Amino acid sequence: MILTQSARRLATAVAAAAFLAGAAPAFAQDVSDSHLKAARGALDALEATQQYDLILPFAARALKEELIRKDPNLQDVIIATVDQKALELASRRGDLEREAALAYARNFDEAQLKAIAEFYSSEAGKALIEKGPAVIRDLDKAAEIWQRGLARDLAAAVAQELQVKAPQSAATPGQPGATEAAPAQ
Repeated sequence: MILTQSARRLATAVAAAAFLAGAAPAFAQDVSDSHLKAARGALDALEATQQYDLILPFAARALKEELIRKDPNLQDVIIATVDQKALELASRRGDLEREAALAYARNFDEAQLKAIAEFYSSEAGKALIEKGPAVIRDLDKAAEIWQRGLARDLAAAVAQELQVKAPQSAATPGQPGATEAAPAQ
């Protein structure tokens, strides 16, 4: 009985894996060339994959440091070998571009992708890409200050209202209530 259940689970897992393996290429074929081209145009305009450009150099540098720590006598050989192998792997950057284009194509239709590319290729779009992170930092700071002010004003308004509605038992936020004993000074 246990062997039968294990065999069924294995068969189900193999069938699911086969389905998923077959589904990805099938979807990729469903995306037209023009849709994929529009997705790549949007990616280029958004500079969406530039943040990944340093992955390989950082991985190479970390590997060099690790290997040199283990065997400092081979430093020159390690550096040359890692650099050579990293350059050989650099061509795989296109794989990421294809996957990114497919991700955009799955989520936006061709007309939307063209509009995205058009906007982010404009001066306003380029400015948004360049200045967007600073604007978001400023907005986060403003929201934090606003939140603290709201919390302070809410606490004060509630304390004032509670003093009017229940003067004997209302507690002021941050202050002992009428039912609590104030600590001895």
